Amino acid sequence: MDGRGTEFNETDGETGWPLCGLCERPIPPNAKQSLHHLIPKLRGGKGGPTVLMHQICHNEIHASASEAELARLWSTPEDLRRHPRLERFVLWVRKRPADFHSKTPGARRGGRRKG
Repeated sequence: MDGRGTEFNETDGETGWPLCGLCERPIPPNAKQSLHHLIPKLRGGKGGPTVLMHQICHNEIHASASEAELARLWSTPEDLRRHPRLERFVLWVRKRPADFHSKTPGARRGGRRKG
């Protein structure tokens, strides 16, 4: 971990690209990607550890659990991979190319939508 609280992702031995913190597939430079705060910022995680993920993986996390659940129950990559919905998602997305992206199906779990 560096001084900013960012976790360094493992890298793919073949390409040198970082591995996604959820699905563990390589993240190519052209892939949609983002940093996931392991403890949500709104739950005290500002400045805390983050992990780089494919955008589709990050979206699925936030569609699967509320901020409170993420902080309380799913605060490590290993924990996230054990979440029932995310476990199924990871099995599915690992069959896709490393730069695959699509809209995240289903409503956000545990939260209310604006609007």
